[in-house]
Amino acid sequence: MKSFAFMVAIAVLIIGFSACDRVSKIVQPTTPDTEDKRQEISIGVVLPLTGHLAATGQLMKQGFALALDEINNAQLSNTTFTFIIEDDTSTPEGAVAAFNKLIHQEGMSVILGPATSSATRAAFPIAQENEIVAISPTAGARGLGAIGDFVFRVPLATDVSALKGVEITYTKLGYQRVATLYDDTDLFSTDRDKALREAFTANGIEVLTTEVFQSGETDFSAQLARIQVLNPDVIFVSALPPEKPGILIQAHQLGISATFIVSSLTDVEVEAAGAAAEGAITFTGWFPTDDTPGNPAFVQNYSEKFGMAPNAFAAVSYASVYILAEAITNAQSADSTAVRDALANIRDLDTVFGKFSFNADGDAVYDPRALIVKNGMFQPFE
Repeated sequence: MKSFAFMVAIAVLIIGFSACDRVSKIVQPTTPDTEDKRQEISIGVVLPLTGHLAATGQLMKQGFALALDEINNAQLSNTTFTFIIEDDTSTPEGAVAAFNKLIHQEGMSVILGPATSSATRAAFPIAQENEIVAISPTAGARGLGAIGDFVFRVPLATDVSALKGVEITYTKLGYQRVATLYDDTDLFSTDRDKALREAFTANGIEVLTTEVFQSGETDFSAQLARIQVLNPDVIFVSALPPEKPGILIQAHQLGISATFIVSSLTDVEVEAAGAAAEGAITFTGWFPTDDTPGNPAFVQNYSEKFGMAPNAFAAVSYASVYILAEAITNAQSADSTAVRDALANIRDLDTVFGKFSFNADGDAVYDPRALIVKNGMFQPFE
């Protein structure tokens, strides 16, 4: 009897505790689930943050950062993006190391970068071999998109920009005799000079001489003096950002009066060259006063966030993030094959460049432009 009474008491206690628990769940308010359940997708970024092109890499990083903030804050989908950034030290070897780390250690399925054509030529095969999507915002040398179906480029290829640029400027200036000066250690500069000479041949323009230099050089006086003796109508320069101001300044000091047409010249180099940049022309796909979709807001937001106006490197980096985000949204996945297919199908996407598409080789398709420096500022070349 005592055992039976003890068991009954235990049962009563258990039933009581269960009842209390149920009442507690009914009476106490439920804490709302405020946790952000959006999916987070990490994107690898490879930039030259140290070395010869560190200044350019920082401008590109700012363009990436602004686009990332805008896309995440807009909350247009159930996805947020984060960047895992690696420095390629402004070298092809650094880009290879950065790609290997992002792919094999960080597990990235998508990478933005590298910046230069030389680094891109070295790193793109790694992405292709591992079936990882890679998008270079700024590598313009020909043939890079054709490395494989997982790699893409946002800038116009050198043959497209050179041919159109020569067509635009030749029609107005009517030059017949030209000289070229290029960096023979940089893939983009070498390929651009070749593309220019092909355009000259197509238009019956005589090339008086071609001079070369190497990345990191600061004295271009000997090359410019040899060009000056030949008195060309126009001098075409193909170079990376650090060398452009010095070339313009030294040409100005020598009293060279020929028009300079310089690859991818930006307001940063124009400001550094000062009066020596006056009248210089460049071929580009973007202009800060363009009324293309989102461009006025981009210029305003960038200027407010970083205390400086954006240049073409910042603009193309900004656009690259939006192009990738569009593809990931359309793919509804970060799977590299799905993103690759979505990128390949981008047609007439509204960007700060205007309508943007990829062709069958993963190269960009949009309208190139020509700009000229007047009173220290870029103006449309008309």
